Amino acid sequence: MSLLPRQPLGLRRVRAFLSIFAGLLACAALGGQAYAAGTVVLYTPSGFEDLYKDVLPAFEAKEGVKVVIVSGGSGELVDRVRTEKDSPKADVVMTTPPFIQAAAAGHLLQPIRLDVDAHMVAGNVASDGTWRTFIDDYVCFGVNPEEVSILPTTFEDLLRPDLVGKIAYSNPATAGDGMALVILAITAFGSEDAGFSYLKKLEGSVRFHTRGTGYLDVLLNDGEIAVANGDLVMDLADAAGGGLSIEPIFLSLKEGDPPLTFSLPTAMGLVAHGPNGALGQKLIEYLLTKEVQAKLAMIYAIPARDDIPPDSPNAGVVRNIIDGVRVLPVDWTNVGLKKDAWLKRFKDEVIGDSGKQVSVVPPK
Repeated sequence: MSLLPRQPLGLRRVRAFLSIFAGLLACAALGGQAYAAGTVVLYTPSGFEDLYKDVLPAFEAKEGVKVVIVSGGSGELVDRVRTEKDSPKADVVMTTPPFIQAAAAGHLLQPIRLDVDAHMVAGNVASDGTWRTFIDDYVCFGVNPEEVSILPTTFEDLLRPDLVGKIAYSNPATAGDGMALVILAITAFGSEDAGFSYLKKLEGSVRFHTRGTGYLDVLLNDGEIAVANGDLVMDLADAAGGGLSIEPIFLSLKEGDPPLTFSLPTAMGLVAHGPNGALGQKLIEYLLTKEVQAKLAMIYAIPARDDIPPDSPNAGVVRNIIDGVRVLPVDWTNVGLKKDAWLKRFKDEVIGDSGKQVSVVPPK
């Protein structure tokens, strides 16, 4: 079966592809030259294209600058900042835990203090000021209901014979949602060994792994796969705004137990010694303004501020979906310490010598 989409894509995801492609071109340019003084460079996961289109023109007009967007997987983006450490190309980087903490620990981010910190939800500002949450989100799975006769409700259901070869998830080394699946398995099953034992069993039903997570929704919609990992913001936005055939679900350990998830924010930090640090800090401040944060509901995201009333229709959709789902606590300090070891276990124990594809990307 081809990995090329056979059906028309939702407009939102087409724009996402264009953004990713533009980002790749920008990355090539970054390797040879720096951007002009009148630009600010934002490294960001894909999925926020509609939001950026809505909110960034006002910032550009006010500051008289151009925001250059470079898209990639959460892990990829931090790797890129690390590679460019001696000659930074980005001013602001957005990514998910544990990659944002790794960037801070690697001295890739500049500590700053902002007036808006007083209005942030507790825990949404790093104690040393190196990063701040931009949006909050929840880990989930996406299903194409047209490809699955009975929706999975438990982790064990993903091992059903009818789903063999119809599951894919993003590579935890390069994608925040991919690492989130590893964290979810370890946390839900109660230990590293139990979590990796499950992932090893699941691998028998996995067709391939993608470099990033956004492409999985396209493959779900196209019927190439039936189940994929994801996050609630992406899956709801792709279903409602992009017209893709996706239903977000949460899984439980066994029938009768509450389904499980955990909070997976997207955070942002000022790149240390970036080419336009002053503009980068202004961009961070702008994205945390009440005006921008109030617009996050358009992509089903949860604001990072504590003064945004959750009274929009989309906020209500999120509340209804999360109702009854158990939100697991995650020790991000421990995740940061264990991340490299978990990635090695994924490579050695889950992938092994299977020869399976681990970096599938959209066709050019």
